[in-house]
Amino acid sequence: MDPLGVIWEVSLGDFLLVTVFLGGGGAFLTGRAVALTWRPIVQLVGYVLLLTAATRFIHFALFGGTLLSLQFFSVDFVILVAFAGLGYRLARVRQMIGQYSWLYRRTGFVSWRRRD
Repeated sequence: MDPLGVIWEVSLGDFLLVTVFLGGGGAFLTGRAVALTWRPIVQLVGYVLLLTAATRFIHFALFGGTLLSLQFFSVDFVILVAFAGLGYRLARVRQMIGQYSWLYRRTGFVSWRRRD
């Protein structure tokens, strides 16, 4: 048995292709879209749940994975939330610095602070 079988179900390649590259890319763009429309980050959770269900369906339909598995659904959800949160935060930092440059300044990759 694969020692990391708790993370991916069929193979590492399938997991990387579907969950990380396709799902993660979609989640990143979803987080960015939510931020660019000035919506709260809580709304992102619903979108990521739908995206996770689609990701689980692709695993099931193309690679013979389990469709209704709480374990693998949770793993996919956590990974997609991380990508979506990163996309949201990067877009929000760019918004705050771009539109309110007189009030805020960038302090890091994903942070800003009020000017003195």
